[in-house]
Amino acid sequence: MEGLSEIKPLESTAYSIMPIMDLRYPTGKFLFNPALTADIRRSAIAAIGAFPQELAPALASARLDQPYREGGWTARQVVHHLADSHMNAFIRFRLALTEDRPTVKPYNEAEWAKLADAELDPQLSVQILDGLHQRWHAMLLAMRESDFTREAIHPDHGPRTVDWFLQMYAWHGRHHIGHLKLTH
Repeated sequence: MEGLSEIKPLESTAYSIMPIMDLRYPTGKFLFNPALTADIRRSAIAAIGAFPQELAPALASARLDQPYREGGWTARQVVHHLADSHMNAFIRFRLALTEDRPTVKPYNEAEWAKLADAELDPQLSVQILDGLHQRWHAMLLAMRESDFTREAIHPDHGPRTVDWFLQMYAWHGRHHIGHLKLTH
């Protein structure tokens, strides 16, 4: 057969095995870094402050009614979830800063995503996030070192410091921006 002599076997270096990304965690799972440094904290605070600016381009090219994965939320639902979640986070920070080890209330985010307002224009939630993150960022910048060690009790996670919540929500915003990028 003509041409078969030109076919060469693949060498082991001709390909590589690529890990399959878990679409639920496009930026990886949240991992708290207990080796806190001023740089880690500043970076997390900056992420909270910059979140609305990072969200805008990801949302601009997202297909709003496209789920980021089979069984996942649509881009529209993701943006509304971000407003729901970050409003709760802001309240959790304020409770931790003003009360002695308060218990924070979890919520059923999957059920919230099914409510009628999750089908509205996501720009409504973008407006909430813009103002919310300005306030949240200003509050974080004004905090004392000791404020970051204050605790709140989360029924699902137990006692958590403000530093833990800070790192978690800095991750959370980028985590969902990753989901929005999957709908392009």
